[in-house]
Amino acid sequence: MSKQSKTIQPKQISAVKPAQGAALESTSGVESSFPTEQPLPPGAPKLPPELEKKLKALKEKLDSFKDKILEKFGDYIVGIALLPPEKPPAKEGKDGKDGKDGKEGEKPEQPKEEQKINVLVIVDDTTSQKMTKDELHHKFSTIIGKMAEEVDKNIASQSILLTDLWQNCYDGKYEMNGLISVSAPIYDSGMLAAIKIAEIHKSMVLKKFEKYIMSYVLAGSLVQGRATPTSDIDVWIVIDDTDVKKMTRVELKDKLRAIIIGMGVEAGEMTGIRNKLNIQVYIVTDFWESLKEANPIIFTLLRDGVPFYDRGIFMPWKQLLRMGRIKPSREAIDLFMSTGEQSVSRIKFRLKDMGMEDCYYAILTPSQAAIMLYGLPPPTPRETPDVLEEIFVKKEKMLEKEYVDILKKNVELRKKIEHGEKKELTGTELDEYIRNAEKFLKRIRELFEEIDKRYDEKSIIMLYDEIVTIIRDVLKLEGIERARDEDIINLFEKELIATGKVPARYLRDLQEIVDAKKKQDQKKLDKTDIEKARKGSSGLIRFLIEYLQRKRGRELERAKIRIKHGEKFGEVLLLDKVAFIIHDIDAKEQRIEKAPLNADGSLGSLKESSLEELEKEVSQLKFPPRVFIKEPIFEDLKNLFGRDVEVLVNY
Repeated sequence: MSKQSKTIQPKQISAVKPAQGAALESTSGVESSFPTEQPLPPGAPKLPPELEKKLKALKEKLDSFKDKILEKFGDYIVGIALLPPEKPPAKEGKDGKDGKDGKEGEKPEQPKEEQKINVLVIVDDTTSQKMTKDELHHKFSTIIGKMAEEVDKNIASQSILLTDLWQNCYDGKYEMNGLISVSAPIYDSGMLAAIKIAEIHKSMVLKKFEKYIMSYVLAGSLVQGRATPTSDIDVWIVIDDTDVKKMTRVELKDKLRAIIIGMGVEAGEMTGIRNKLNIQVYIVTDFWESLKEANPIIFTLLRDGVPFYDRGIFMPWKQLLRMGRIKPSREAIDLFMSTGEQSVSRIKFRLKDMGMEDCYYAILTPSQAAIMLYGLPPPTPRETPDVLEEIFVKKEKMLEKEYVDILKKNVELRKKIEHGEKKELTGTELDEYIRNAEKFLKRIRELFEEIDKRYDEKSIIMLYDEIVTIIRDVLKLEGIERARDEDIINLFEKELIATGKVPARYLRDLQEIVDAKKKQDQKKLDKTDIEKARKGSSGLIRFLIEYLQRKRGRELERAKIRIKHGEKFGEVLLLDKVAFIIHDIDAKEQRIEKAPLNADGSLGSLKESSLEELEKEVSQLKFPPRVFIKEPIFEDLKNLFGRDVEVLVNY
């Protein structure tokens, strides 16, 4: 079978609505990790008796075909699905055009198109190492094709490798996902159900919010190969908030998130896959901040996620991660480090057959943490011993080789257990690995602290400067133009805490940061002070930034004059020295003009402007302007919008 056989041409498949796909599932009684015996959707027509009989016969053939494949290939099969029938080819007349003038009685040797039973088989090739993808695909396609012919010559089987299915998504080709979404599963390890509900949910989201959706990504245990029948179907949606004008970014996220999650419930009802879809919604600015800091969750999403829709943002980020251009955050490093100590504390209380797994990660993740703290992205488990040795043993001479040997021994043992070369661990072996893990962790902690000393002083200063700058910006919005460093805490408490604008708990977080900075200046800073300062800083920064956004949005609203002229609504946005005039805020192509603000409050000469220029002017305003509306501007509004203009100033 040629390589071209991997691709199913979507244009040959008849359109089948999701409700029809559900009907096929409920009547064929197919096997799946998710419930398939579902009632027909409300209003769906009942199947006639003769069709019920055909479907029963079809089920027997498909069950036989499924059993043969699973007996032969077992865990390699991800899913088997019945595809919608192909569109019949157009008939040609004597003149070569479509018509009914062709000769009758000329029957093709192949089965008629309406007799074909199109079946898709998805093969997991992620663990294959002994042959190339082409060889593996040819092998499976050939054997599965023969099995199909043995069961029924009308079964047209088509095989696709799981990595090819994902590669199609990486390349922006989603046709195969669309076919799977309208198919009926014959056998499903969970992947078909995930693709079906994700594809349907994606379509619903794009139909309503395509302007705002940057990426729709399938992630989690399914794409990592760790899924169980009870696993969630994790999807991530990234929303473009860079074009927000009429609400804050936080409001946009909350509004769209509620609707999108509601659509997830609706998609679950449509497909019968209920309480499985786990939806995470990010706005692109928050995603970008997490990306810059290499948040562990975002690391995993970019590494393993498969885009079902992408406007050219997810795949470039994924490539940057592969290139090592995304650097890890301190939070990620701390998380990796803490994993080791937690694992060692648990290992003594777990069963022996679980011990090796914990021993492995107990020394692997701290090793990766040390490498990340050094300034490199976390390597793969197999690469970690070599990277650890190259950097800390050979280059920096900060670690003894015996500790790298402990890690290599653990990696090798786990590999033997995975491949079945070693069936079990004795109690004596387990005790040895626990002792080595504890010894390794103690030494890595010393190495970690030695590396950490290089960054402590710089990190506290940067954290303090960032917090103080944000607080000064907040105080300026509250009318306090200048604030000295020594007055920051008192002003924060008086103007923000005492007035109820900021929760009292953030005062403690600020005090920890200020105290850490003072101790840093006195050369008395210790590890406890650093941890206290870092612990509360992220929540304080996040709250203050959102406070600034909301406050700034409200202040900008006050700078707007709402206009009604005839049946249209317009706006005049008064900034510091210039005004922007939008003649019809509901028009598809908005006409925007600008004019300087004169000293007497009137508008100067009008010039054509654009939405881009307006957004640029607003973005350059660090603080919203204080607007004073003077009498001359009302005459200008009459000249602009007509004598019947109505004005509403929104305070």
